[in-house]
Amino acid sequence: MSAAEENKGAAPVRNLRKVLNGTVVSDKMDKTLVVQVDRRTQHRLYKKVIKVTKKYYVHDEKNEARAGDQVKIMEVRPLSKSKRWRLVSITQRAATE
Repeated sequence: MSAAEENKGAAPVRNLRKVLNGTVVSDKMDKTLVVQVDRRTQHRLYKKVIKVTKKYYVHDEKNEARAGDQVKIMEVRPLSKSKRWRLVSITQRAATE
């Protein structure tokens, strides 16, 4: 019996969601963060390793993250025109002066 057949009577299983790590760039909006995610990839033609940066709008319900924090974010249903991610946890706080 396969896993799908065993699971027919049970509640539906949630799909696996993307989880990314990044740095908070801006926390000036209410309940919203801008998180920058850096990844390394190889150039298709020249094979050089390059850094690709992308910014995501992230929902932060408790307004707990600050600029410079390292955070973990998870993909969710659309929350607004541009927000499709939510804050999972703060992995490292920014150095405060």
